[in-house]
Amino acid sequence: MDEGARSGDRRTARAGPVMTSAAYEGSPADIAAARGPARAFLTRVQADHGLPVSERVMGVVQLVVSELVTNACKHAPGPCLVDLELSGDSVGIAVWDTTPVLPVARAADPGRVGQHGLEIVMAVCQGFEVHREPVGKRITASVMLADDPGGDVAGRSPV
Repeated sequence: MDEGARSGDRRTARAGPVMTSAAYEGSPADIAAARGPARAFLTRVQADHGLPVSERVMGVVQLVVSELVTNACKHAPGPCLVDLELSGDSVGIAVWDTTPVLPVARAADPGRVGQHGLEIVMAVCQGFEVHREPVGKRITASVMLADDPGGDVAGRSPV
């Protein structure tokens, strides 16, 4: 069995979907653990498909995975699933958890300590969606692979 099949990678051929999935129990240790497979996925995208993946993109994808898994571990009892998928010039990040309660970004408050994860995710991603599932919910975000030539941290030109 090849490395991709052992790690849960569901890619088929170069023209087919390039994706990977990981399941977690929902413990605090899973937050750090989820960053490793995200980095490994992007390393494979770069090596196997020749797509440029900057350190900024590596960091942003790991940050988004970490923040979304943190929310799942804190607010949803039980397991969570993380899916990463190459989609054109971006990486889709989806995290499923067991609670149907939809997250709400709080109003900006510089005096608040913590609880800024959703704000951060929404600021660094090009897309963000939340959907209820038959069981729980799925949060999906997308991160551009290409760095913005103007230096915008979200990978898009400032308006």
